[in-house]
Amino acid sequence: MKKVFKISALTTFMVMVYAAVTAAAETAAPTVAAVAGGAADSSKAIVVVASIVVAGMTMAIGTITTALGMGNGLAAAANAVGRNPEAQGKVLITMMVGLAMIESLAIYTLVIALVLIYANPLVKLLGL
Repeated sequence: MKKVFKISALTTFMVMVYAAVTAAAETAAPTVAAVAGGAADSSKAIVVVASIVVAGMTMAIGTITTALGMGNGLAAAANAVGRNPEAQGKVLITMMVGLAMIESLAIYTLVIALVLIYANPLVKLLGL
């Protein structure tokens, strides 16, 4: 099981890096022909690749941690209802509020990933 997980994680990471390099090449391609030096274009491509990889890793880590939190919350709620079935209404309402708070963390990571991809502050900061 560990070997399959390692292979699938490595494959996923390699696909993310390949997609980032391809997107960076498409971003920098029109400007490479226009500029003879190409130094600014290669640094822009490096920033774009790094941003896409970091955005992907941000979403992966953010999604995994929120899924673990939701699983723990649901397990605790099911345990509480199993021990005290009369408190099902209160447990359900509290669980739903907690799940909404946990899900908001996944939405925040999505916003950060989209900012890194589409409105990259590093490209503006470096003047690329």
